[in-house]
Amino acid sequence: MRIRAAVLWLLLALVACQPLLSQRQASTAAVQKSSASGSIDPGSINNGVYRNPWFGFTCKIPSGWVLRTEEMNSQEPDAGAGTQSPRKSSGRVLLAAFSRPPLAHGEDVNSSILVAAESTASYPGLKEAAQYFGPLTEVTKAQGFEVDEEPYEFTVGSKALVRGDFEKNVGSRVMHQSTLVMLARGYAVSFTFIGGTEDEVEELIGGLSFVVAKSR
Repeated sequence: MRIRAAVLWLLLALVACQPLLSQRQASTAAVQKSSASGSIDPGSINNGVYRNPWFGFTCKIPSGWVLRTEEMNSQEPDAGAGTQSPRKSSGRVLLAAFSRPPLAHGEDVNSSILVAAESTASYPGLKEAAQYFGPLTEVTKAQGFEVDEEPYEFTVGSKALVRGDFEKNVGSRVMHQSTLVMLARGYAVSFTFIGGTEDEVEELIGGLSFVVAKSR
C-alpha cells in the first residue's frame, strides 16, 4: 500500500506547522473540497463538542482552542513531498483543532486534535485497521518521531480501534502523538492526538466517545 495525500499532508502540516492560507483563500478552497469529498458527512461543532453521526462519534474540544479544519482541507501540500493535491484525494479532514494558532510562538508543545477520513479504496488490500499503520508509521518516522508503542487494540467505551503511540524530541520538550484508527462505511478514520505529556494525550483521548447504535 502507498500512503495517500490526505494522511501525509495532514501529518506534515501538524509536525512542520506549515503556513496556512489566508481566510479568503481557505474559504474558496474549502468549498471546492466539500464538493469533491462526496458523501462524507463533515459533522458539526456545538458547545465545544464535535459530532459526526455518520461515523457515530463525538470529540470534545478543549476550551480556547483554535479550529483550523477548513484551512487544513484547503491547504496545498509541498510539491516536493511527492503527493497529489488533497483536493484531488479521496480523503477529508473532519476536525483540526490546536491549543494555539500553528504559527504562534510558544514554549510548550502545540497540542492538537486531528480527525481525518480516507476511502479504503485508496489502499488496495486494506482489510483491517492495523494495516493502516504501515504507511502511517513510515510517514511519522520520516518526520522524526519514534515508535513508542507498536499498534495494538484499544477500546473507547465499547468501540474497538487500533492505536499506535509515537514521540519526538523537540529541543527541551518531548512531543507525544497517539493515533487511533477504525474502518467504517468504506473509510479509514484516524484520530490523532498530540500533546506535551502522555497524560495530556490521554486526557484528549478521553474526550472521544462513540454512539451506541439503537436496536430497532
